[in-house]
Amino acid sequence: MLPVFIPASFRIDDRDTLLDFIERYGFATLVSTDASGVPFATHVPLLLDRSADLLLGHVARANPQWELFAGRESLAIFHGPHAYISPTWYTVAPAVPTWNYAAVHVYGTPRVISAERTGDVVDRLVRKYEDHRPNPWTGDIPDDYRRRLLTGIVGFEMPLTRIEGKFKLGQNRSAEDRAATVAGLREAGGESAVLAEFTEEHFRTG
Repeated sequence: MLPVFIPASFRIDDRDTLLDFIERYGFATLVSTDASGVPFATHVPLLLDRSADLLLGHVARANPQWELFAGRESLAIFHGPHAYISPTWYTVAPAVPTWNYAAVHVYGTPRVISAERTGDVVDRLVRKYEDHRPNPWTGDIPDDYRRRLLTGIVGFEMPLTRIEGKFKLGQNRSAEDRAATVAGLREAGGESAVLAEFTEEHFRTG
C-alpha cells in the first residue's frame, strides 16, 4: 500500500495522539488488494488493542475481502470530522476555498482469528458502544442464536506496522485566520461545528 501525501505542516507523528484518534473514530474503511493489485474495500468498525498493538474486527463470511488477507498488507482509514472552508472567513486575502479534515491511516497484514476469539471481539465491540448508554443492551440472546450469527462472520486481527496521521486544520494559516475559521465553522453548524470543536481541541492540546 502506498503512503498518503502529507505536507509537513499537517503531519501528526505523536503515537498517542494517533491511537487516541483511532479509539475516538473507530469506524474505518478497510482496503485490501487481490494478487493482481485490484483494491477491495469494506466499511467496518475496528477495535484498537493498545497492549497488543492490534486492530480487531470482523466481516461477513460472504464478504470475499477476508480471503484477500493471505500475507498481503491492508490499509485501514479512520476518518474524523471534516468540512468545507470558505475563503470569506479568512482575514487575509486573496484566498480560495479548501476542505479541512483529520484522518489516520493504519497499515498492516490482517490474519483470520479463531471462532472463539471472534466472539470475544464482537463482545468487546458491543461493550465499547453500549456501556456508556443509560440503558445498555445486555447481549442476552439464546446460545444457539449467537452460534448461528458467529458462523456468518470472520474475525481478524491486524498488527499496526505503520501509522500515518494527517490533520489538515489550517496550520498553514495565521492564528487570526484559524480563529476566524473556527468561528465560521461553528456558525455553519452540523458537521462543521464538530470540526470547529476538534480544531480548537487540537490547537489547545497540541
